[in-house]
Amino acid sequence: MQNQLKDYIPQGAIPQVIKLLEHDNLTVKIKNERKTRHGDYKQLPNGKHQITINSNLNAYRFLITLLHEIAHFEAYNTHGRFIKPHGLEWKRSFQHLMLPFLNPDIFPNDLLPLLANHFKNPKASSDTDVKLALALKQFDAPNNKTYVFEVPLGQAFKLYNGKIFKKGNKRVKRYECVELKTGKLYLFNPNAEVELLN
Repeated sequence: MQNQLKDYIPQGAIPQVIKLLEHDNLTVKIKNERKTRHGDYKQLPNGKHQITINSNLNAYRFLITLLHEIAHFEAYNTHGRFIKPHGLEWKRSFQHLMLPFLNPDIFPNDLLPLLANHFKNPKASSDTDVKLALALKQFDAPNNKTYVFEVPLGQAFKLYNGKIFKKGNKRVKRYECVELKTGKLYLFNPNAEVELLN
């Protein structure tokens, strides 16, 4: 598994990641793209632990996601299973795991200040940190997607699931968008990826 991971993470991170994964009862599986998550962690019925990560992530997002999931494993091992999934125990584990990786041998210089700021109080998903998500996006393979914040007011757009929306006004942080088929109002993160419709 460690050899397979080398193709997905920055070269400078490989030795540290291999050390973190030196657990007999922890496996990492690389999965095809899932739209609703970058990765996940779970304890299996046999007592072993499994992390899955999407194969389509760029190297920096893959590493952040991998450390996010290892933090779940570490928090579980240290504090037991009755903790909040993204509570204080997980946040502290994630911060502790991430610190040695925050250096220019692993991440580009323009990402480091954004990562340092994010890890003052890490969230359940790095996607909710709009500045960090945008900065990470520049390392993705090109695609025909547009961010919601780039969609003109009143313009229609489509989600990955085929649902069509019309962009409305911005509230404090999110955009009001109406699903055209049902008339229901939804709130979208500015950095949600969508497909523009003509």
